[in-house]
Amino acid sequence: MPKNISWRKLVQKLRKLGFDGPYSGGRHLFMIKSEFKIHIPNPHKGDISRHLLAEILRQAKILPKEWDNV
Repeated sequence: MPKNISWRKLVQKLRKLGFDGPYSGGRHLFMIKSEFKIHIPNPHKGDISRHLLAEILRQAKILPKEWDNV
């Protein structure tokens, strides 16, 4: 299971995996990669919990092994 991560690091790693953004839209920001549009939390002081990160990766169809190698 992934570890807690800062918002900035989350965006950097998603970009390395081919996602564009973040873009504003509604209540949360989102990032796009071909047909995938994933919502990410708004920037805040604390880290993103590993449970929320796991949910984001699941929706983006990113395997934990792939995430760890970025």
